[in-house]
Amino acid sequence: MEKEIIYNANLHFEHEMWRRELYFWQDELKFFKNRLSELVTRWTAKDVLKQLEHFQNELIIHGGVIEDLLEAIEQYEIRLAGQSETMEDSLDVALVKQHMEFRTRMEKQRQIYADLKKEFFKFLSKYM
Repeated sequence: MEKEIIYNANLHFEHEMWRRELYFWQDELKFFKNRLSELVTRWTAKDVLKQLEHFQNELIIHGGVIEDLLEAIEQYEIRLAGQSETMEDSLDVALVKQHMEFRTRMEKQRQIYADLKKEFFKFLSKYM
């Protein structure tokens, strides 16, 4: 069985893809918050306002998660840059392990975010 070679450039590429995805999520959250603001002016029923508050809290939480993920990517990139400066393209086992764990974290967050969007769009279709 042939072993897979993991290059720093490949790790950097995936980090960049994740970063772009996270920035896209941030932009979407702005749009969702604007939608919530519109609904607050239209509805006064307590049950609707309670749901609005729920989504507002979810969007705030998700925004914090995005910031945490972006910060983690930045830390990984600093380590990769340090290796590049020393001309090392060798395997940093700890970094690769963290990268794989982060990949799993991104996959889970992708699902959480997709579920939130689905729930939010159902809510919007009911009350917009």
